[in-house]
Amino acid sequence: MNVFIIGITGGVGSLLARELHVRGDSVRGLVRLHAQQTELRQQGMDAQIADLATMTPNELADAFSDADAIVYSAGSNGGSREITKAIDGDGVEKAICAAHIAGVRRFLLVSVLPESWRERELGEEVEYYFATKKGADVAVSQSELDWVILRPSLLVDEPGTGTVFLGPAAFHDQIPRADVASTLSQLLHEPRLSRQILELNTGSMPIQEAVRVNVHAR
Repeated sequence: MNVFIIGITGGVGSLLARELHVRGDSVRGLVRLHAQQTELRQQGMDAQIADLATMTPNELADAFSDADAIVYSAGSNGGSREITKAIDGDGVEKAICAAHIAGVRRFLLVSVLPESWRERELGEEVEYYFATKKGADVAVSQSELDWVILRPSLLVDEPGTGTVFLGPAAFHDQIPRADVASTLSQLLHEPRLSRQILELNTGSMPIQEAVRVNVHAR
């Protein structure tokens, strides 16, 4: 499979890229620095140097050429409104448009659990982040793409366990980024699982089985 990752140098995207490469897939993405491009090429992957915020849909579609699937894992992590709007909002809508132009049907979006941090007193910028993420989910779900939206719990940098809970609704806890990447890899390679919103948390089911169970649950 030829996979294009928006967010290929991010916490989840970089782990996913390496996992797909080991699996034998061709992996490409967008980076902003020559050093990042060089590092990816040394690992057997490729990247185009560009700024998602300033690219046009047609320019992004050109970058998508020959891709079988797109994974959108870029995120602002609740930064300034300007960055959140550009990456978590406008960037997703631009990627949807570019996917249509390029003729790429498979589209996976990494989102957030809507109740994340609800136990905390959140500032206006973080609330705006969650609202923007919700808007992106709506835009993807209303598109004609072959989409899957994955909503993981709070991301942590602990070693992956290889087991998760995956389903239409999950409690909010935390999950290693490595397990999120492994789940995305399995979702990409399960074409029967399509046009679903899935929530992801720590759990006891092996990732491959968790994905398979959701296919049968459709």
